[in-house]
Amino acid sequence: MTPPTDDVEVVDVPAENRLVVRGPDAEAELVYHLNGNRFVLIHTEVPEAWSGRGIGGRLVRAALARARAEHLIVVPWCPFARRWLKEHPDGAGGVDVDYKTQPPE
Repeated sequence: MTPPTDDVEVVDVPAENRLVVRGPDAEAELVYHLNGNRFVLIHTEVPEAWSGRGIGGRLVRAALARARAEHLIVVPWCPFARRWLKEHPDGAGGVDVDYKTQPPE
């Protein structure tokens, strides 16, 4: 499996509720749900062969950019996104993040 180049592009696919990074033979994604002004980050998936390249972080940054542009509150249900946001607090600059709302059981 060939990883994407370092200048990867994150594409928002609103019809599928996901942000995507496409490589030659695989893709990474961050699945989300938009509920009013709440941008719920549900699940991040990055192929094992791409791990350690910062692809997951790029997906979360793209979600933050959209939230910033549309004045949305980010609700990180995805464990990866939640951890990334806590480890990179400056990355969320200007975006409201709701850590209290938990996913339904």
